[in-house]
Amino acid sequence: MDGMVHVYTGNGKGKTTSAIGLAVRAAGAGLNVYIGQFAKGRKYSELNSLERLDNIDIEQFGRKKFIKNSADKLDIKKAEKGYEKIKNILNSNSYDLVILDEANIAVYFDLFTVDQLIDLIEDRNKKIEVVLTGRMADRKIIEYADLVTEMKEIKHYYNDGITARKGIEN
Repeated sequence: MDGMVHVYTGNGKGKTTSAIGLAVRAAGAGLNVYIGQFAKGRKYSELNSLERLDNIDIEQFGRKKFIKNSADKLDIKKAEKGYEKIKNILNSNSYDLVILDEANIAVYFDLFTVDQLIDLIEDRNKKIEVVLTGRMADRKIIEYADLVTEMKEIKHYYNDGITARKGIEN
């Protein structure tokens, strides 16, 4: 059976966390997992846990600061590097699950186009399960995917001035 394409999007909390939960489940079943994080270059607490699992590999293709209003040349260069690396991974037999964390944000900030993203997934080894995360998923991605989950924010303590807490949000 061919691998499916999942999308976790929306303004609510939990997109990356859901993808990491799937990665841990897959690793526990003996599957090999690759996580490529676009627009992220900071050390998050979940990375410490994932590094302890031999069958999960993770790389970041972003800077330590998040893109605010628009991407600059360095953001684009890092995303291009990630895109090429993931293109090779998706055409290999090395991984069963590939997570493209913040791929939707990468498209939104024009680090690569939605058509490039779809081509990347379409040209993959079809046995590989693929997960795309990030807010503002393009309509084409939503239509292309086999499974789409929208995280909807109902209430968030960030709105009360509470910042990211170690081990909970970062």
